[in-house]
Amino acid sequence: MAASKIAIPQLTWDRARPAPVVLVSGTESYLADRAIRQIRDLLKAEDPSLEVSELTAGDYVPGELMTLASPSLFAEPRLVRVDGVEKTTDAFMDEVLAYLERPEEGTYLVLRHGGGVRGKRLLDALRGGLGGGIEVVCVELKRDQDKVDFAVAEFRTAGKRASAGAVRALVAAFSDDIAELGAACQQLISDASDEVTEATVDKYYAGRVEVSAFRVADAAIAGRYGESLVLLRHALSSGADPVPLVAAFASKLRTMARVSGARGSGGQVASELGIAPWMVDRAKRDLQGWTDTGLGQAISAIAEADAQVKGAGRDPVYALEHMVARVASRGR
Repeated sequence: MAASKIAIPQLTWDRARPAPVVLVSGTESYLADRAIRQIRDLLKAEDPSLEVSELTAGDYVPGELMTLASPSLFAEPRLVRVDGVEKTTDAFMDEVLAYLERPEEGTYLVLRHGGGVRGKRLLDALRGGLGGGIEVVCVELKRDQDKVDFAVAEFRTAGKRASAGAVRALVAAFSDDIAELGAACQQLISDASDEVTEATVDKYYAGRVEVSAFRVADAAIAGRYGESLVLLRHALSSGADPVPLVAAFASKLRTMARVSGARGSGGQVASELGIAPWMVDRAKRDLQGWTDTGLGQAISAIAEADAQVKGAGRDPVYALEHMVARVASRGR
C-alpha cells in the first residue's frame, strides 16, 4: 500500500509553533514535551489568559473535546492537549475527525501520538490536510552527532558558550538519556557564569560513571599507563560498574579503527561515518603512535575484558587492569 501523501508542514521539535491543530508525533517523549511546552509558552506570551486543558485519548469520555474546545464566556484562547493518541478509543477518533471538519476559532488542539499503527485513520486525515494543522516530528536521537547537535543548540539558544570538549563530556556522560542530557545542559546554563568547559562539566558531573570511564580511556590511549591505572582505581572505588568502563574503551577504539581506515578530509570522513567532525579530529589525534596491528590487539584485549566482566571470569578488576595495560602499551 502506498504511503499517504503528507500535505501539511512537518517541523522539528525546536521549530514547534502554534496552529489550530498540531500533531506531535514520534517516540522521543522528552522532545515532544519540550515542543508542547514551547507552543504553550508562545501562546501564553501572546495572551496570558490562555486556558489550558488536558485529555487522555485512551480513557476518553464522549463529549469532552467539544466541551473544552467550545468558546468560553469571555472568549479566552484555549489550548487542549491530548496525550496517548496512539491508544485512542473509537469515540475519541470519531469526535476528533468531526472536530477537524470545523475547528473552533481561538482553540489550539495538540495531539500527542507516540508511535504505532493505532489511530492511523486520524493520522492520515491530519497529514492529508484536514483541520489545516502542522506536524511536529520528535524522533529518538540515536547518533552521537544528533546528541552533540542537541547540546550545542541548547547552549546557543541560551547565549552561553560551551567548548567542544565540554559538549563531548556531556554527551559521553548522558548518552543514554536525552532528558538527563537536556537537564544537565540547562543546569550548566543556569549556574555557570563563564564559558562552559570540560573543567566545568567535571566539577558538576565527575561522579557520572561514563565521564570517569572516558577519562580512564583517554589516559590509556595516550599511553599514560600510571595515570590511567590511578583513574581506573578511583572510578572503581567510587562505585563504577566494570561493564560501562569497558564500553567506554570499546567506543573509543572502535571510532579510532573506523577513522584509521577512512580516507578524505575530516568533514568527508565525518559525513561518511555518521559522526561529529570533532570526533574525527579527536580520533586522528588519538591514533598518533598507534599501528594497525596494535589497534587490532588492543581491540581484542577489550573484547576479552568485556567477556570477563560479564561473567566469564572470576576477577573483573584484574581483567580491567590487564585491559588498561594493553591499551596503554598501544597493543604491544
